[in-house]
Amino acid sequence: EQKRLVPGHQIAEMALVKLYLVTGDRIYLDQAKFFLDARGYTGRKDAYSQAHKPVIEQDEAVGHAVRAVYMYSGMADVAAITGDSSYIKAIDRIWDNIVSKKMYITGGIGARHQGEAFGDNYELPNLSAYCETCAAIGSVYMNYRLFLLHGDAKYFDVLERTLYNGLISGVSLDGGSFFYPNPLASDGGYSRKPWFGCACCPSNISRFIPSLPGYVYAVKDRQVYVNLFLSNRAELKVNDKKVVLEQETSYPWKGDIRLKVLQGNQPFGMNVRIPGWVRGSVLPSDLYAYADHQQPAYRVMVNGQEVEGELHNGYLTIDRKWKKNDVVEIHFDMLPPLVKANEKVAADRGRVAVERGPVVYCAEWPDNDFNVHTLLMNRRPELRVVERPELLYGLNQIVTDAQALSYDKAGKLAVKDVKLTLIPYYAWAHRGEGDMEVWLPMEVNATSAQPQKGVKWKDNGFFNNK
Repeated sequence: EQKRLVPGHQIAEMALVKLYLVTGDRIYLDQAKFFLDARGYTGRKDAYSQAHKPVIEQDEAVGHAVRAVYMYSGMADVAAITGDSSYIKAIDRIWDNIVSKKMYITGGIGARHQGEAFGDNYELPNLSAYCETCAAIGSVYMNYRLFLLHGDAKYFDVLERTLYNGLISGVSLDGGSFFYPNPLASDGGYSRKPWFGCACCPSNISRFIPSLPGYVYAVKDRQVYVNLFLSNRAELKVNDKKVVLEQETSYPWKGDIRLKVLQGNQPFGMNVRIPGWVRGSVLPSDLYAYADHQQPAYRVMVNGQEVEGELHNGYLTIDRKWKKNDVVEIHFDMLPPLVKANEKVAADRGRVAVERGPVVYCAEWPDNDFNVHTLLMNRRPELRVVERPELLYGLNQIVTDAQALSYDKAGKLAVKDVKLTLIPYYAWAHRGEGDMEVWLPMEVNATSAQPQKGVKWKDNGFFNNK
């Protein structure tokens, strides 16, 4: 008797599509689509494994976050290759639900420890955030595939935010220890571990990091897409001819990129992604918004001549006959803006976050001589960037004046002027366990002079849901 079952951990679909692309044998693509089409029609009907209804009827990200984004990545693969409009509509609806209602500012996904799962719409707690490292990697897979399907830079805006924050936070700076969850606040009890009983995150991030070069550029016909900014040398094939590009940059600390054509005397379009954070968009949704209305500028030059033009799908296109040693210079203003969350996100009401470029910052205990949970931000803070090449392998801090609340001996509220120092979120928890906050109180009702200790989660990787 033949049984009709669906995979419990949806990564087979992506693997089968890869086999189809390598072999050209349609049987693998059909098998991937069969596994997806069977959901909602077998004996298993739980949202935890995204089997609660047929995939083409799904419109909300639910259940175990890693399984979910692996499945959505497989759906995007099938949608792109088959052109099935019902698949394309379904995956677009689910993506929109994630970026407009279920994504942390760090790009993290999966709000709940229970079931390692997505929460309800706008359920984005900070101290108890789960944000599994594997889910961040799965989100990169999903957004990359949707870029390949639609050719829109907004997917790389999400991918880049995830990459520099909630994904890379999952591994220590020396590469030797790992986070399973990546919360956005802490009152101690979190440290990276060398290994876990259920060791998906260490192996997954160790596999992902060497794959990063594959995300920097993309080619379609005679169009080259410059999606990520990091120092590299790349050989691409455009119109069946070799094109060699070289990038030099200190991004994300500085907003200047120098891109040189080392080989490729031929006409093609170079599409430079102008990131959402330059264009006033935190995420491609109304989930977060810049609060201080700064307007960073950008400039693109070819051989010293400025390139003008309308953006198309988030890209500035430079279409010309390229010659050896042509130089493209890209400049983005790197301002440190404040971010506010949508009012429907209860956990972030009365609070702001600070970012600069694609990097989200946090307040951590080693840099501040007061309890960061008692912080009150100034209404119009002046944020100063301080380069610290000697700290945590080299990073920028952001420093500002703020206040800290406490009770004096008579039990009266006392307010103290303090200097607040922020570091990039990815670099937290390298100097011992202690207090940390990403979302910083700006309204009195969002802070406390005597913060309560939160739930201690057993951060050891022995979870029951794998």
